[in-house]
Amino acid sequence: MDVQVKEYMDKYPEEIVAMYARLRDLIFESVTYEPEEKLWAKLPSFYVGDNFIRLIPFKDHMNIEAQAITKHANELAGYKITPKGMLQLYLKQEVPAEVLKKIFAETLKK
Repeated sequence: MDVQVKEYMDKYPEEIVAMYARLRDLIFESVTYEPEEKLWAKLPSFYVGDNFIRLIPFKDHMNIEAQAITKHANELAGYKITPKGMLQLYLKQEVPAEVLKKIFAETLKK
């Protein structure tokens, strides 16, 4: 994990840090090349070229910003998608791993 990202995430509750780690693992599992992990405007971000995913932590949920989310909205029934097209994933919800892997792969395509 990027040092700046780790320092940033250390401010959050253990459950959010664990969710971040799970989502980070899914990002790396979804592509065959390594995305660049860094803070962008103080937000943990993953880049491949101009394509990016942002994981935005809050005290009880994580917002996921990825271009392909709205394309898979029907597969995310039961999860909230913000007006800006971000997926809100709450601590009490199951991580929709298979759908997210598709979203992450499509968003970070070269």
